[in-house]
Amino acid sequence: MTARMHPDEIDIDARTVRRLLRAQFPEWAELPITRLPSPGTVNAMFRLGDHMLVRAPFVPMGAAGIELEARWLPRLAPQLPVAIPHVLGVGRPALGYPYPWLVLRWLPGTCPVPGELSDGEGLARDFAAFLAALRQVDTTDAPRGYRGGALSALDERVRACLAECEEPFGNRLDLAALARSWQESLAAAPWHSAPVWVHCDLLPGNVLVGNGRLAGVLDFAASGVGDPACDLLAGWSILSASGRRMLRDLLGVDDATWDRGRGWALGQAVIALPYYRESNPAMAASALHVLTELLG
Repeated sequence: MTARMHPDEIDIDARTVRRLLRAQFPEWAELPITRLPSPGTVNAMFRLGDHMLVRAPFVPMGAAGIELEARWLPRLAPQLPVAIPHVLGVGRPALGYPYPWLVLRWLPGTCPVPGELSDGEGLARDFAAFLAALRQVDTTDAPRGYRGGALSALDERVRACLAECEEPFGNRLDLAALARSWQESLAAAPWHSAPVWVHCDLLPGNVLVGNGRLAGVLDFAASGVGDPACDLLAGWSILSASGRRMLRDLLGVDDATWDRGRGWALGQAVIALPYYRESNPAMAASALHVLTELLG
């Protein structure tokens, strides 16, 4: 990162994490602590020893996600066919740090680089199995997902961001074609069935791969119930064109749901691109990749 991403962002470093650990989890407090590079936009990540991770928000909106994960990750994990974060400890605000935070078990794997992942049949099958299982989880008392509502709620912001992209990206992106694609997604028939569990944020930084397979899914802070079309974002953010086709076939996605999924991918990317262009190059690169895939 080269600049602050948000006006209400606070500083958190390894010294703060160690102080919090000494006060609340002294058994882990003297382990090595290393801040990890991350494209994340609300949480700082710290490697704790060899087998743990500290996840700590640096903006207010991150606090609700921590509380959601502390409650729901243990319930979701047994029902999913891929590893997700395992909560080892829930930290509370203290010592001047204002948000709840988590100690998680370290998961092996690497985050894919947009456009550089060779996704064979196995990866698309893994994503399909994960999404199919997630959709079967009981929704009783589940929160509403950050995404997964009506696309029309994003219309004004998407159009404003398309205009904002004109000067820096107009020579690299066919913005008129993206505007037409957005309009087609808005016109797609809505989801009429009961809402299902959705991850809501299947971007490269929230996925782990190993040996060409899906090794883990991270960051359930935005998860909840909604239209499953929003999770098709993975098709454009991570998979290749052939992987997208396989994902659609394996999940049996109809035309309207596919169109809405394309809209969620476009909306996420076109909003992120100008906002994070200078402050989070990895997020901006991911957004640019998604828009390029949509145009392709």
